[in-house]
Amino acid sequence: MDAIRPAATSVPQPHEDKALRQAAKQLEAGFLAEMLKSAGLGASPEGFGGGAGEDQFASFLVAEQAKAMVEAGGIGLSESIYEALKERNDDGE
Repeated sequence: MDAIRPAATSVPQPHEDKALRQAAKQLEAGFLAEMLKSAGLGASPEGFGGGAGEDQFASFLVAEQAKAMVEAGGIGLSESIYEALKERNDDGE
């Protein structure tokens, strides 16, 4: 007896799938960076701070921390974005 096989569906090519997942992770990282900025991360301390240099590079620190959060699992937003992008991509074909 033959095994039951799923109906043929359009499967995104590996490079397209990887690009969609990367775009979703970048969107989540951007969202998290904005949330971290709103929470005050990267703001200069009142007393002893790094001055103008710290202010200039604080955004880079926040962006890298957001990327690290996404790579560690994030808040699950990238998976939702990925599924939406994938569905939109599949509908366009």
